[in-house]
Amino acid sequence: MQLDTSLNPKFKSTTILAVKKAKQTSLGGDGQVSLGPTVMKKGASKIRRLRDREILTGFAGSAADSFTLFELFEKKVGQYQGSLGRAAVELARDWRTDRILRRLDALLIVADINELFLISGTGDVISPDDGVLAIGSGGNYALAAARALMVHTNFDAPTIVEKSLQIAADICVYTNSFIKIETVEENKKDSKKLLKKLSVKRK
Repeated sequence: MQLDTSLNPKFKSTTILAVKKAKQTSLGGDGQVSLGPTVMKKGASKIRRLRDREILTGFAGSAADSFTLFELFEKKVGQYQGSLGRAAVELARDWRTDRILRRLDALLIVADINELFLISGTGDVISPDDGVLAIGSGGNYALAAARALMVHTNFDAPTIVEKSLQIAADICVYTNSFIKIETVEENKKDSKKLLKKLSVKRK
């Protein structure tokens, strides 16, 4: 399921795209901030890392509201010992039921190496089937490009995000080419240690 944010004026001024492929998860966004027909800023950062840089977050919508939600989500992640899914569900529940929070005007994408979610103020917590999520005014363009690149190329996750956002920037007037991408990937050393521990237990 994909929320249609392209026609909603509340979510103009940005495009955020997340791609989970193989042992990588990448989250990227453009830097444009618009006020009506005017470009106010070209290089805004809409992507953050949390939890010792293992969790990625990106937003579309009001900047002040988004930063408030970032802080709340970070607290939830700490409260639930880094469990992304539990933190996402609890944030969505508070966001929907709290009289003040439900006025916040934004959408969030949160991701780590294992999971990927879209969170909205209506209580939605959506995990995609194909490892691709997009929000914002250029979200549908980036989503279509990313799905095509996932199927028809051997590009890794950050390359798919970059090329898809560039395509969205060429189409959407509220999206520019000042792109920031963050990536988390499986630590090979940690994986080897885990496999070694499992083999010892089996013996």
